[in-house]
Parts: sequence; structure tokens; C-alpha cells
Amino acid sequence: MNEILEILQNLANQTGFANLTWGNYLMIAVALVFLYLAIAHDYEPLLLVPIAFGMLLVNMYPSIMAEPMTTYYNAAGEVLCYLKGHEYTNVAGEILSQPVVNEIMLAVDPTKTMESAGGLLHYFFLLDEWAILPSLIFMGVGAMTDFGPLIANPKSFLLGAAAQIGIFAAYFFAIMLGFNGKAAAAISIIGGADGPTSIFLAAKLGQTSLMGPIAVAAYTYMSLVPIIQPPIMKLLTTEEERKIKMEQLRPVSKLEKILFPIIVTIVVVLILPDTAPLLGMLMLGNLFRECGVVKQLAEHASNSLMYIVVILLGTSVGATTSAEAFLNLDTLKIVALGLIAFAIGTAAGVLFGKLMCKLTGGKINPLIGSAGVSAVPMAARVSQKVGSEADPTNFLLMHAMGPNVAGVIGTAVAAGVFMAIFGV
Repeated sequence: MNEILEILQNLANQTGFANLTWGNYLMIAVALVFLYLAIAHDYEPLLLVPIAFGMLLVNMYPSIMAEPMTTYYNAAGEVLCYLKGHEYTNVAGEILSQPVVNEIMLAVDPTKTMESAGGLLHYFFLLDEWAILPSLIFMGVGAMTDFGPLIANPKSFLLGAAAQIGIFAAYFFAIMLGFNGKAAAAISIIGGADGPTSIFLAAKLGQTSLMGPIAVAAYTYMSLVPIIQPPIMKLLTTEEERKIKMEQLRPVSKLEKILFPIIVTIVVVLILPDTAPLLGMLMLGNLFRECGVVKQLAEHASNSLMYIVVILLGTSVGATTSAEAFLNLDTLKIVALGLIAFAIGTAAGVLFGKLMCKLTGGKINPLIGSAGVSAVPMAARVSQKVGSEADPTNFLLMHAMGPNVAGVIGTAVAAGVFMAIFGV
């Protein structure tokens, strides 16, 4: 009888219930809410479903994100220390200084050293840290996106630039809240509603400990663009402004579309070389689309490859939200800063749109300024939706795509500026 009870006790101890904390239950509830929003209300399900499911997995089975671990023994078979990632710890889990590690290594028996593999999603996340997945996402975005509206209306660059104000405002707010310069820069990119760039910059600036909250905040706000932006847009514009109909864009030649990604790459990368991985892949994807001689590459970059990368990136980003890593004061600050930055960016784009509306004698609808954030094409769709609510015959989508594409480029440039400032 005792043996049966012992077996049942061992089985109970191996279940997830035995190890879950209140924080895990809270994060599981958040994951379920995200899944509900994505599935029932169609809030960017391509992003929110994998993120939410990664969040669900890691809070039920934390080892799915475990780092590889090396265990060092002495000749007597006693554990001397562990190596996880780049940190050495003792048996109690305390981080060891380098002099102590050097001393311990003198007693290590190499024949007894044992290595254990990391969790599945840890290896997915390494592709985020190495900036591979964000760069591939940008290539897919470039292959899917028509830059024609931006080429036809170069003034859209100004609207895209105005929306980046949220990024730099968030940088100074983050400094005021106690983050160091690099951490503040990594956090501020959330204001562009650009998940890949947020991950890219956090990795380049060495802020991997903050990458999870930053990435989740950025992708969450990207997914919630249809909820966050409309109230700000309506607050800052009049009904008459929202009804403004813009003139049809001029036709853009094939030569212009081919030259645009080449010229932008040359100019921007020569000025800010660190933007090459993101901006270069964005423009390469667009060149695939427009040159007309590599249709297979354009199709795969914008479809199968893009979806594979979204699965890997979304799931691994969601898996960074373990209760232990996510439920702390810094995370709350990051989420709040991201929302403030995104709101400021949206407002700045709309206000600059109002200014351009006045200067052009009412030819520009201020609503397209909100699309200056980097959430492509969600922000442009929101501009169209809010405009059509005021006048069902008003079609702003293609006009909004200009600032939207400019916002993608602008966010990458902002990241390059921060990397240049910190000498990365």
C-alpha cells in the first residue's frame, strides 16, 4: 500500500499543477484572453495566435525555454558549478565571479563534465537574438508591400517621420523612469509598433533580459492597432477633416519601383550602416517583387517563408513571458512606456497631417498621418476604416500606405540612429 501511495505521490509531483505559481495562472489567463481576441475578434491572428500559445506553453512547462546547461564535477563526482548561457552558478544558484570560476576550473575533471540540451523554444529564440528572424520578417514585408503610394506622394515621408516622435519621447520617459541609455533606446522602439525592429535593436544593444517584455509589448500593440488608434484619431480631427477626399495618386512606372529600393538602400546604409540588416532585407524583398525576373523568390519570401518565420518568431516571443521573467515592475514600466509611445506617435502623425492639410488647402486627410507608425498594413487599414465611418465613399487606403511604408523605413532609421549613438 505504501508503494502505491508513493507512486501516486510521485505522479502528482510530476504534473504541472504541482509546480505552478499564482503568476503562472495569471499569465495563462492572459494567454487565453489573447487567443480569444485573435480567434473570436480577428485581432491580427497571424501574430497573436502564436504569441499567445507560446505564452501558454512556457507558463505550463517552463523547461520549454530552458537554456542548455553544462555541469562541472571534480574527480570525486561532486558538482562544482553549472554554466547556463554565459553565467556560472554554484549549486545554490548564485552567480559566480570570474576569479571564482577560474579557481573552480582548476579542480574540474573534464571526463565527468555533462552537457544537457535546452528547451525547444530556446533555440527558436536564439534566432531572434541573432537578428535572423526579424531580418527575414522585413524581407517578407518588402516582398508583400507596394511602395508605389510612397513614390507617388513623397510628402508621405514627412508623415512617417512625424510618427517617429513617439519613439524619441519614449526614450526620454524611459530615462526618467530609471532605465539606462541602451535599455531606454530598446524600449522606445515599441512606439513605432514594429516588433521585428524592437527585437533587432534589443539584441544589438545587449538588452536580451528585456527582449521578452519589449517584443511582447510591441507585437501586442501591433495587434491592437484597431483598438488603440481610432479614439486618438477621432479626438484630434473634426468630422469635416475625416471626410476629406484626396486626389487619386499618379501612376508609378516600373522603372521607378525598381530604382526606389536600390537608391534607398544605398543612401540610408551609407549614412547609417547599422541599418543594413533590416533595411537591406526590406528593400531586397521589395526588389524581388518589383523587378519581375524572380517571381518565385518574391512568392516564397511573401508567403511560405514569411509564415514559417512568423510561427517561429511569434511562438518564441510568447515563450519569453514566463511569470518569473514577466511579472515585475520593469515589465509594467515597459508596457506602459510602449503604450504611451505608440499613442504619441499616432497623435504626432495625425497632428502633422492636420498641418499638411492646412498648408495644402485641404488636400490631405489628416487621418493618413496615423498610418505613419510601422504596423503594415494594419495602420493603413485603420485610417481607411475611420475615414469610411465619416463618409462611406471615402477611400484612403492607398493614400495611407505611403506614410505606412515610410513608417517602416523611419523606424529602421531610428534604430540605426540609436545604434550609432551607442557605438554598436
